[in-house]
Amino acid sequence: MKTDIILSGVGGQGILSIAAVLGAAALENNYHLKQAETHGMSQRGGAVVSHLRISDKPISSDLIPMGKADIILSVEPMESLRYLSFLKPNGYLVTNTTPFINIKNYPEIQSVLNEIKKQPNTIAIDADTIAKNIGNGKASNMVMIGAATPFIDIPFEKIENGIKQIFERKGADIVELNLKAFHTGRDFALENR
Repeated sequence: MKTDIILSGVGGQGILSIAAVLGAAALENNYHLKQAETHGMSQRGGAVVSHLRISDKPISSDLIPMGKADIILSVEPMESLRYLSFLKPNGYLVTNTTPFINIKNYPEIQSVLNEIKKQPNTIAIDADTIAKNIGNGKASNMVMIGAATPFIDIPFEKIENGIKQIFERKGADIVELNLKAFHTGRDFALENR
């Protein structure tokens, strides 16, 4: 088992929480894990990319080579396109469709979405609207994890446990909200593969 994931988005969109949940799930499954935030993270609104490698065998490098990522999991549509060169030919692009317009020359969103739709294995989901409808717009990153689960080689229940573990200190209501977002994202992906 090996899953290489490029996490991308904009600072403040929850990339670290995504990595923490998937990391907790991997460790509960006794998998090996390497993660590298290659740039971003420290600046809210700045571009963020993180390499996340999960395997049942030891992992030598924390960086994913070009053309070898199994999944690009992006919480921002333009950022998903920025890292397409990392995606293997049969890999999956799982992206939010709601733009985070943080630059004055952000491309017209329909042209971004048209480029995304050209990819052969794509789940494009309006995670922000789904999260708001559930009751908290900040849960869009959990919607995105849910949408990626059909393509991640970790048992679904282990990822649920990762969400519980990461959010338990915030209380049962927050855990339940995040689990609801997670399940809604997964249901969307299973219906739209």
